[in-house]
Order: sequence, then C-alpha cells, then structure tokens
Amino acid sequence: MKEPDDKKISTDNDDEIKIPSRRANKKSFKDSVLEKFRESSKDLKAEISWKYVASVAGAVFFCIVVIGAVLIFVDPSVAHINKPTQTETETSNVGEEKRINVKIREGLSTAEIAERLAEKGVIDSTLKFRLLARVYGYDDKLRPGSYTFTLGMSNEEVFAKLLTGEKKLVHFTIPEGFGIKEIAARLQSLDLADKDDFIKAATDFVPYDYMKKHKDVFYSAEGFLFPDTYTVESDVEIIEILNLMAKNFDKKLTLEMRSQAAKMDLSIYDLITLASLVEREVRFPEDRPIVAQVFFKRLKLNMPLQTDATLQYLMDTPKEDLSIEDTQIDSPYNTYQHLGLPPGPIANPGLASIEAVLHPADTDYLYFVADRKGHNHYANTYEEHLNLVNKYR
Repeated sequence: MKEPDDKKISTDNDDEIKIPSRRANKKSFKDSVLEKFRESSKDLKAEISWKYVASVAGAVFFCIVVIGAVLIFVDPSVAHINKPTQTETETSNVGEEKRINVKIREGLSTAEIAERLAEKGVIDSTLKFRLLARVYGYDDKLRPGSYTFTLGMSNEEVFAKLLTGEKKLVHFTIPEGFGIKEIAARLQSLDLADKDDFIKAATDFVPYDYMKKHKDVFYSAEGFLFPDTYTVESDVEIIEILNLMAKNFDKKLTLEMRSQAAKMDLSIYDLITLASLVEREVRFPEDRPIVAQVFFKRLKLNMPLQTDATLQYLMDTPKEDLSIEDTQIDSPYNTYQHLGLPPGPIANPGLASIEAVLHPADTDYLYFVADRKGHNHYANTYEEHLNLVNKYR
C-alpha cells in the first residue's frame, strides 16, 4: 500500500499542518550525514596537506642542520665564513711567506680538485670544499689552469681563483748533470708536469735522428735535454717541454762541434754519452778535460772505464762511497763489468763537458780518484793510484 507523501491534521482554526513522511525524514538524514562527511573530508585533507608541508620543511631543515654540523665538525672556522676582516689580514701576512703553485688539468672532478688542493696544503678539508662547491653551484664551473695560492686563503678566495682559469709564466732551471728523473722531479715541484708522466714521455722521445734509442737504454731523451733556464706558460704540456729542451740542445750543438766530433770518429750519441760521464764524475772545471783524456785512453787500451757514475745511475739514492757488491750489479751500465761505453748517456751534460770531450787534455794519466772536497788526483800506474786512494779516501 503506497504511503502518502504527507499527512494532514485539522485544527480548530481549520488550518492544516503538514507532517513530513518517513521517506522525507530518511532523505534529510542521509543528506545531513553526507554533508557532515564532506566537511570532515575537507578538514582531513587540509590537515594532511599541512602535515605533509610540515614534514618536508622539517626534513629540509634537518638536512641543513646536519650539513652545517658536518661542516663545523670538519672545520670549525666555517662558523666564521662570512667574517673576513681579521682572517684575511692573517692570510695575507702568511701568504707573503709562502706561495703554492697548483696545476688543475682538464677533466678533473670537484673531488679530484679538492684532493689536489688538500695535498698541496691549500685547503684543510676536502669534504668541506666539496660540500661548499655543491651549495654554491660551482661543481661544473671550476676551470683548468695553473694557479698560485697563498697559505691560509679562505675557501671563497680559492673558489674565486678556480672560476677564472688562471694562467701565468713559469721560469725553471735545469742544472748541468741532471738526469731524466731529476728533471721530472724538478718540474713536478713547480707543478709543471707529473713526474711519472714526464718519465714515461721521455722514454721514447726521439725528435732527432741522433737520439735514436739504443738497446738497453732507459730513456731515449737522456743526455739530449739541454740544461738551461726556460720560461713557459703555466699550462704547458709535457711534450712541449721536451721539444723545447731538445731543440735548445740541437741549437747549442754547433756545426763546429759536430765537425770536431766527426774528425775524432765520434757519433753525436757517443759524444754526449762520454760528456755525460765527465759531467757526473767532475766537480771542478779544470778536471773536465783531464778526466775526458783518461776515458779516451782506457777505451783505446780496451780497459773497463770503471766509473762510479754509471753505478750511481742505477741507484734510486746516490751513495758517497760504493761497495764491492755495488761493482757487481748486473747491468749493461756497469762499466766495472762491461767494456766500452754504457748503452747511452747517464745525464744531460752542459757545454763545458761536451767541449772537454771534444778537446781532451794532453796528458797520459790512466787513473784518478776524488778527495772529499771533489778535487781529482791522477796517476799513471795502478800502484800510484792505490796510494792516492789510501791518502784521500
């Protein structure tokens, strides 16, 4: 039976009062519940949104606090990073005492640059440097170049330089008698070249025919890099340094010198090998042509050269006095065990030693021994030589 929508009740005033049916009541209740649910959902969404925002903000703040704590832990001076007055003055004073050259090569990462700077003593903390580079957005902006830093510079000053790609002229001097290893060490100390890279490049470097590498030779460039003072740009490549020094040697070896060597039946290679022996055996100029004469006479008589300099060439650390065991080292460079010249030069001789070989003294000595001050004493016989050894050594 269908229920009417409304029921009518009569009153004394003949007015009618409408009473809502159960259906209407049910509908109103449902709508009311839905409306309350929607309002609750809105409040819940708003609450969730605020909680999410608060969580993210809290996480970011926590990260900032952690990074700051790490930086302060690694280097407390970061707390004063924006207070340059007194620190900059102190840095300037220290910087006047010590300058640090650092070469940053193409392709190095921020971490590698930080390690290089820390190794040289420019920065105290690689971690701090890397974090600051990330915060400042410098990771992909640090440029290769050769830089001069001063001890005690702030990280901001270091970054300012690394953003410019600094380049400068560098002067370096190679003394007479330096070998390839010593040249490599000198260049590395000036941050012009990596020592190992230079040695590797010098091993097979032969820009001129007379430098052709001989059997058992360690470095083909040995002997042919002229000792001199050079000026190069700070970002010079190793091959450029080698070419510069070899070209200088080729220029210094004049036509007259080459002609004199030919008259003596000496190849340029043998000339420089002999000159390198003289260079390493002699400390005073007056001894050079006499020692050259001793070597020529021994070669002529088919006697071992027995020069200590060739043994020293085989050692990582030079020794003031060699032992009997040292003279038994198994190497083609051991002129106590092998006749004739060593496989190649043992150093890079200067002009004076080259000229001494081209114009040896007119003497008849066969032996020599150096005293503790480096002066040589000569003998014609082995007996005389032993007396000199006992006297001066």
